[in-house]
Amino acid sequence: MALLTETKVVRWGDLEEVEPVTSAGIDQLGDHEQRACTAALAPLCCPDIALLWLVRLVSVSMSAPTAAWESAGSGAVNGVVQERRLVTTIPGPRSIELQARKAEAVARGVGTTMPVFAAEAGGGVVVDVDGNSLIDFGSGIAVTTVGNSAPRVVRAVEEQTRRFTHTCFMVTPYEGYVAVAEHLNRLTPGDHEKRTALFNSGAEAVENAVKIARSYTRRQAVVAFDHGYHGRTNLTMALTAKNMPYKSGFGPFAPEVYRAPLSYPYRDGLDGEAAAAQALAVIEKQVGAESLAAVVIEPIQGEGGFIVPAPGFLPALARWCQENDVVFIADEVQTGFARTGGMFACEHEGVVPDLIVTAKGIAGGLPLSAVTGRAEIMDGPHTGGLGGTYGGNPLACAAALAVIETIESDGLVDRARAMGEVLLSRLGALQQRDPRVGDVRGRGAMVAVEIVDAGSGSRTPDAAAAAQIAAAAHREGLIALTCGTYGNVLRLLPPLSMPDHLLAEGLDVLEAAFASTR
Repeated sequence: MALLTETKVVRWGDLEEVEPVTSAGIDQLGDHEQRACTAALAPLCCPDIALLWLVRLVSVSMSAPTAAWESAGSGAVNGVVQERRLVTTIPGPRSIELQARKAEAVARGVGTTMPVFAAEAGGGVVVDVDGNSLIDFGSGIAVTTVGNSAPRVVRAVEEQTRRFTHTCFMVTPYEGYVAVAEHLNRLTPGDHEKRTALFNSGAEAVENAVKIARSYTRRQAVVAFDHGYHGRTNLTMALTAKNMPYKSGFGPFAPEVYRAPLSYPYRDGLDGEAAAAQALAVIEKQVGAESLAAVVIEPIQGEGGFIVPAPGFLPALARWCQENDVVFIADEVQTGFARTGGMFACEHEGVVPDLIVTAKGIAGGLPLSAVTGRAEIMDGPHTGGLGGTYGGNPLACAAALAVIETIESDGLVDRARAMGEVLLSRLGALQQRDPRVGDVRGRGAMVAVEIVDAGSGSRTPDAAAAAQIAAAAHREGLIALTCGTYGNVLRLLPPLSMPDHLLAEGLDVLEAAFASTR
């Protein structure tokens, strides 16, 4: 940030307006504005100077905006300084108090990963209620891909809120929904004619994709894969492979769902063609193409452990589906929107799905999901067969348009690739030093470390070690998540707007967590 004391303007990510105020005037501001002002001015003001600068954001278009990670440095995003700062132990007293209130007020089944409660967030940092600033390697599970409270997203949502908040697209439609559909039709793989329908969550979109496929093919059976995760509704629980915590005690589940083996290079040792042949043999034996409506697969398994199938596996499945008139559904809820170094993960092997499901990173934190696909398939259901009261709500559509603009204008696809190189390099070096690191894998800014029992000399999953490492990272101010069918995988999902220094420091903290748990 550069402050020009003789002018009325400072440069701080976007153009901003300033006006002189007394220190007493600062006390009249809200908490958020006070923190933003203090963070911005602390390096610039002496304690005995009563005159401070009050910084107020104004919307001013810029002909050549600077990408967030290039300009952020240790400056502020949404008033949040991009730095790790611990002022209490983790968790602090206020978070402990809130945990007690949560236990009394919130259903036990709603678990949490971090032991802290968020107060505000911006870019790649989450500030908890005790004032600790944590580096965010989780992005709310791949949601805040463009950064928390990204400036374009905030402005778009604020503007839409002033216009109207809800009409229900099925009652009184609006342009935002149509515009999001147009962008998704343009961005998703393939140059064929497409249609899009909008929903609220990833699970809802997956369920609607299956409805659409069944309506189009007039068949009922659906195949999903080992290690797959598709949601928590009844049908998507049936599609999901992992029992605990997602399925245990919640059956019976939707019928006509079958499971095939996934390509898992670290554990099966098969190349893509061999793994696909194995999966297709199971499908043909247990289901039969003539009964099969759709194959549903994540191009990279998310909750299952960030499993990247061997090259050739996905293209072989897609080819078989095309030859047998089976709808190939790519669940890109976690992988979509630049996360993997392609706008969509299917692009890495040139796979063009019949239907593609998106959510999470689509709207920067607002609830939105979509099914996009071939026009003839999407138009299969009768009028009124798809929809929902809140699906494609105007605030989420405004956010999605801003997210897409940010990804394209700020070059976040390339940024994800660059971040992936750093992550894989640093973690690959860690693998050479620590025998508990069985595998390092992923694409772009979607990278995982699989933890195994070093003492066994085998690839035995070690969920306890993964949990210990994650907890050590949490205590030092790093938000890191675990996943995997066996619970032994650390998954890293930093926002693509995260500046280089923060990414490097987060990896330093993670390496220290490994060292402290040896």
